[in-house]
Amino acid sequence: MSEPHVRLLTGTDAAVYREVRLAALRSDPDAFITTAAEFEARTLESITAQLTPRPAFVTFGVFVGSELVGLLSLGREERPRLKHRANIFGVSVSPTARGQGCADALVRAGLSHARTWEGVTSIHLSVTETQTAARRLYERHGFQVWGTQPDAVQDDGGRTLAEHHLSLLLGGATS
Repeated sequence: MSEPHVRLLTGTDAAVYREVRLAALRSDPDAFITTAAEFEARTLESITAQLTPRPAFVTFGVFVGSELVGLLSLGREERPRLKHRANIFGVSVSPTARGQGCADALVRAGLSHARTWEGVTSIHLSVTETQTAARRLYERHGFQVWGTQPDAVQDDGGRTLAEHHLSLLLGGATS
């Protein structure tokens, strides 16, 4: 079995990214705000543009061998009063690749990259109440729940889920 390895994705990865992201949205819809139908409607050109690394936005992929098995996006806030914050979102690992350290590798890569952004003092993310394994993953990396929003997400059937908001303070914050 190959060790997982992480790299930045680029526009050339759009087709395989689309497959992996769509599979994640279909297999675990409670984990994401974006629906499979919503994502499926996107053009390959828009996905290519999204995956092109920018100064304040990147997407990482984790691979086992040559197979893309997981994703993590990281974006830095760009408004002047918020640019000290970065956000992690869209994290997934294929069910067949779980338990191999893929999610840990993705989170480590995201945190490492966020630390290269001068002035970033905190990283934020949210998980729905059903995502206990994801919440434990983030807590292992130092994230702490700072609040829970009831009635945060509603599916097509009207079922609602609470969403836990987590943050990781990187230090260096000034008041």
